[in-house]
Amino acid sequence: MRAWLTRRRLASCVVAAGTFLLPACKDGHLDVFGYTSEPPYDCSIQTVYVPIPQNLTYRRGLEFDLKRAIDREIESKTPYRVSSNPDAADTELFCKIIVRTKNVVVLNQNNEVRDAETTLAVEVTWKDLRYGHMGDVLTKPPLPGQAELAVVDPLTPPPAPTPLLITVPSNFVPELGGSITTAEKQMVDRLAVEIVSKMEKRW
Repeated sequence: MRAWLTRRRLASCVVAAGTFLLPACKDGHLDVFGYTSEPPYDCSIQTVYVPIPQNLTYRRGLEFDLKRAIDREIESKTPYRVSSNPDAADTELFCKIIVRTKNVVVLNQNNEVRDAETTLAVEVTWKDLRYGHMGDVLTKPPLPGQAELAVVDPLTPPPAPTPLLITVPSNFVPELGGSITTAEKQMVDRLAVEIVSKMEKRW
């Protein structure tokens, strides 16, 4: 008799839990206590065109390294596909390398560099290329409950996008095998991670 009551109580708990969780299922995703299984990206966007970044510094080649790192990060961390054709892409992610600095932090007794730091700063613009949508996705996304404002009159030119500034530093120690090349590789990889993380939807 006691086992039968235990099974009955367990079944009641399962039914109650199912009844509680059922309204939290939305579009095939579970949403409970503020947590959701929905991906943190705008799934209405499918493709991203990433042109070679513009490089305003004297360090040549950074633009190609940054493009490769961004392409790799988008393909591995987001549901988006990198498109080589801007006319067929939903959005365009444009980057401009504006600052690259190198400063000596510590010199050794032989007046050689013991510790140095370098910085890369990039302006990022993510434009929506779809017909009838606003031009800026990254820095001016629609607020919750205002998604209808994202679609505007196709004949109205979109507002000028506001670039988002992202800066990453790095240190290197030549005495331990570090160099400006290894520091730049680290900064490019960190920039790619930072840029792609900004493509997530706002909470």
